[in-house]
Amino acid sequence: MAQRTARSRSLPTVRALIARHSGPDAAFGRRLVLAVTATAAVAVPFALALVLVESRWPPLYRLDRTTAERLHRTALEHPAWVRVLDFFTGVVWDPVTMRLLVAALVVWLLTRRAWRLATWAGVTATSGALIGFLVKNAVERARPHLPEPVAHAPGFSFPSGHAMTAMTSCAVLLLVLLPLVPRPWRPLPWALATTAVLGVGYTRVALGVHWVSDVVGGWLLGIAVVTATALAFEAWRADTGRPRTTVTEGLEPEITSDTDPEAPSRPTTPPVTQGS
Repeated sequence: MAQRTARSRSLPTVRALIARHSGPDAAFGRRLVLAVTATAAVAVPFALALVLVESRWPPLYRLDRTTAERLHRTALEHPAWVRVLDFFTGVVWDPVTMRLLVAALVVWLLTRRAWRLATWAGVTATSGALIGFLVKNAVERARPHLPEPVAHAPGFSFPSGHAMTAMTSCAVLLLVLLPLVPRPWRPLPWALATTAVLGVGYTRVALGVHWVSDVVGGWLLGIAVVTATALAFEAWRADTGRPRTTVTEGLEPEITSDTDPEAPSRPTTPPVTQGS
C-alpha cells in the first residue's frame, strides 16, 4: 500500500519533468545544439585546412607546387586559353558579378515582401565577404611566384576570395530560387552552380594567382558561412510553425505563393459541428 502511494505521488513529478523537457524551451535548446553541431562540423574541415597551410604540411605543399607549375606550363604554351580563363575569372565569375546577382535577388525579394529571406541573402553575402577578408589578412599567405606570370592579383592568397564568393553566391541563389524551378528542371541550376564553383577554382589556379589549397579553403569557408546563416533561417521557420525543408526544396518553398510568403503558418482546425 505504501509503495502504491509513493508511486502515485511520483507520477506528477515525472509528468512535470517530461512536460518541461518537451516544451518550446526544450525545442529551442535542441535546435540550438543542432545548429552549433552542424556549423562546427562544416567549419572543422576549413580549420584543418588552415592548420595544414600554416604548418606548411609537406604533402599539401608538394600538391600546391606541382599543380601550379604544371598548369603554368600549359598557360605559357596556350596564350589564347589564358585569355579565355581571364575572361571567365574577371568577368563572368568575378566577385563583383556574383555580388551583383545576389543584390538583384535581394531587390526582387523585397518587391515580393519576403523581408526575412532578403535579409538572409544579404547578410550571408556580406558576412561571407567580410569573413573572407579578415581571414585572408590574418593568415597573410603569399600568392604563387612563378616565372613569366600570365596574370597578377593583389593582396594575400588564403583563402581564395573568388572561390569563396562563388560558393556563397551560388548557394544563396540556389536556396532562394530552387522552389521556382519545376522539379524536372532542377538538375540544371545545380549543374550551373557546380560549374561556376569548380570553374572559378580552376581559373584561379591555372592563372597562377592561387594555390589549390587556397581554392579549397575558400570553398570550405563559404560552406560554413552559408550553413550557419541557413540554420538561423530554419530556426525562424520553426518558430513560426512552418515545416522543415531540405536543400532540394530551397529555404522558403512558400516563395512561389502569391500571398505574403512570410505570413505565420496557422494550424487548421476542423469545423465544429453542433449536435441536434
